[in-house]
Parts: sequence; structure tokens; C-alpha cells
Amino acid sequence: MNITIIVPTSGRPAVVARLLSLLERQTRLPDHVIVSATSPRDIGDISDLAFKVSCIYGEPGLCAQRNRGLSVRDPQTDIIVFFDDDFVPAGSYLERLAQAFEENPDYAVTTGNVLADGACGPGVGYDEALALLANPRVSLASPPRVEDRESAYGCNMSIRARIIGERRFDERLPLYGWQEDTDFTSQLRAHGQIVFLENLLGVHLGTKGGRVSGVRLGYSQIVNPVYLIGKGTMKRWYGLRLICRNLAANLVKSLRPEPYIDRRGRLKGNLIGFIHLLTRRADTEHILKL
Repeated sequence: MNITIIVPTSGRPAVVARLLSLLERQTRLPDHVIVSATSPRDIGDISDLAFKVSCIYGEPGLCAQRNRGLSVRDPQTDIIVFFDDDFVPAGSYLERLAQAFEENPDYAVTTGNVLADGACGPGVGYDEALALLANPRVSLASPPRVEDRESAYGCNMSIRARIIGERRFDERLPLYGWQEDTDFTSQLRAHGQIVFLENLLGVHLGTKGGRVSGVRLGYSQIVNPVYLIGKGTMKRWYGLRLICRNLAANLVKSLRPEPYIDRRGRLKGNLIGFIHLLTRRADTEHILKL
């Protein structure tokens, strides 16, 4: 199995350099790592690594950056892995991933077991992440659980390369590309299973630097699910639940917002999104004007 990892990054050179250093500790090294950035300033010192690294540059935006990575992948690639720059994989991640794809030809997409997700809170420290992954009390079922999923989680998702073809991430989901993982991977169910693998361990740090504004994300929280429901890549019940959950959280927590989340900005973006839906002006790309 030939494994290519694509890492989009922007404005976090120390974070991406640390991930590349971590990948050298894998029990099974990647064959190629593609760092998709906006400029050389986005990338720290990545010299003398034990695997092939390519750095490519272009306009910012998660979908656009992932697409540039797909455009330069090696033709012999069997598995495309997408890691966020602040994802910390266990040392056995790639070895277990290759084994899963080799033994299960019906797997189209896999996503791993995120032991802690800093994106849902103040963030997880790097040392804390390493401690979590080294904790012998992390228990796995025997054999490890495999669960069918509707889509994969973008911080760590892997795809059988041959089924991607000319398919690309939807660049009408600009910047942070909220729910782009659901949109892209749900389209691949026709080619095989989308599965959660319990033994693919990792931690998502949820590093706060380099993220979009609260107003922009709040707008996307309303408009993107509606767009994807109309496109047919998101189930209606799932999209409506996302909208209601985020609106409720932003409304309640804007009274006493967390210091690490712009709740009032998100709530403002939610309201703009609703107004645009009611007046039929909703456009996922409107966040570029906010």
C-alpha cells in the first residue's frame, strides 16, 4: 500500500513542522507527504525528513488547498490520508491503516478514533496529547470496533485513491470549508464502506490560531448545511440538527462566552444567515464579504 498524506495549513509553521516530525516516528512511514500552504511562510523547518515531502502554494481555503494536494499526488498512490496540521496520530496509525485497507477491499473511506478533540473546547496541549496516546489504560475492544458511518471526520480521514478519480472538494465552501468532509466523503459511499476504526488512535489539538472569524463561521453554520441538503450530500435530519444545535449553543453561551470562542460573532453570523435564507440571498461564498 502506497500512502500519501495531504496536510493543508495556513499561518502555523511550528504546528505543521511538529506534525511532520511526528510522522517520522510512525512504525510505518508515509511514502509521500504533501503540505498544501498559502506561502513558504506557512511552513517551518522541514529539512532532512525520512520520507518524500512536497510543498505547494496557492490561494487560502481548506477545500482549495486539499484539491491542490490531490492534483499533485503520485499516480501509484493507494491511500490518500488527510490530516489537519494539528492532528497528533499514534505511532501505529499508518501501519494499522494500511493493514485495514489491505484486508478489507470494500473499505472506501476510514476515519480514526479521536481520543480528545480540542476543536470542541479550549484546545488540547501537545504534551497532553502525547500522554493520552501513551496511556496504557486506553482500552480497545477485542477485536477493535468497526462502525459504519455516513461520512468521515476531516481532521483524520483516509480514502482509497482509485475511487477519487476527478472528484474534488467543493470550493463553494470557502475558507474554513465547514462540513466539507461530510460533503466529500458522503459521495463515496457508492464505492464502498465508510468506517470508523477504533484502533486508529489520535488527538485533535484544536489549535486556535489561523481560524476564521466568529461571524464568518456563524454564517456557515446556517447556510452550509442548507446548501449541502439541497446538493444531496447531507441528510436533511442531520443538517437541521446541526443548525439547531449550533444556534442554541451560540444563543445561550453568548451571555457568558468562553474566552476561546467568539460566541457573539457566531450568533451574529447565524442571524445574517437566517436573514439571507428568508430573503433568498443565501450564498456559501458570502463569508468572503463578511
